[in-house]
Amino acid sequence: MKRNRGMYENYEALKVSREGKVVTVAFNRPEVKNATNPRMHQELVRVFPEIGRDPDAHVVILTGEGDCFSAGGDVSTLKSSLDDHVRWNESMVEAADIVNAVIDLDRPVIARVNGHAIGLGATLALFCDIVISTRRAKIADPHVAIGLVAGDGGSIIWPALVGYARAKKYLLTGDAISGEEAAEIGLVTEAVEPEELDARVAHYAERIANGAAAAIRLTKKAVNLDLKARVDAMLHAHLGLETMSHLSEDHREAVMAFLEKRKPVFTGR
Repeated sequence: MKRNRGMYENYEALKVSREGKVVTVAFNRPEVKNATNPRMHQELVRVFPEIGRDPDAHVVILTGEGDCFSAGGDVSTLKSSLDDHVRWNESMVEAADIVNAVIDLDRPVIARVNGHAIGLGATLALFCDIVISTRRAKIADPHVAIGLVAGDGGSIIWPALVGYARAKKYLLTGDAISGEEAAEIGLVTEAVEPEELDARVAHYAERIANGAAAAIRLTKKAVNLDLKARVDAMLHAHLGLETMSHLSEDHREAVMAFLEKRKPVFTGR
């Protein structure tokens, strides 16, 4: 297989490599279930544009190292941002850049959901073009459980995929859905047994990598025109609503309760 030389370097929170026409981007913090932190945010902002500049990259696989796709935001980072509003605002800008980077990349992105995909992890998986999950992986956007609005893309992509009624069921409660259930309602493309995951992902990656590249890339662009319009119209407003909730007492209480391993007491403020 042809391997990349001199590209995709200087990544730490991500593991990035290309074999032949297939680029694999893996969340690389398995010791914390691939939770996102500022370094991962910044690397996600730049990795997809870098792939777009690689003429030999035809398809991307997004996955997680270890047994988890991504557990979402790192709670220690959330704690530090409680009073660091500059960093919080930076993270909101990065969140918008990451979502747009996945949509704007003209190479199809396949999510290999090898384990739980939570919060931003779920959002990134669901914005991919093909999503293959294990049957028992949990997919959830529990922003409300930590006193936040699902403003970093979840409140756009869940309704787009499964409709408002189902989306509200999961976004207003933060409840998880299994990969198998997600496939049944159209939240993900397919759900398979863990031992079948690699073969199924490879099936799609090889077909796309060896297909008519121009037609495939323009088809992704065509299908995503409506989604792109939604993101352009709404994402920054949704991130603003998330910032409003970030300033709430309930969010601070949720973060501290998690760190202190107790149940939060919400007051509605």
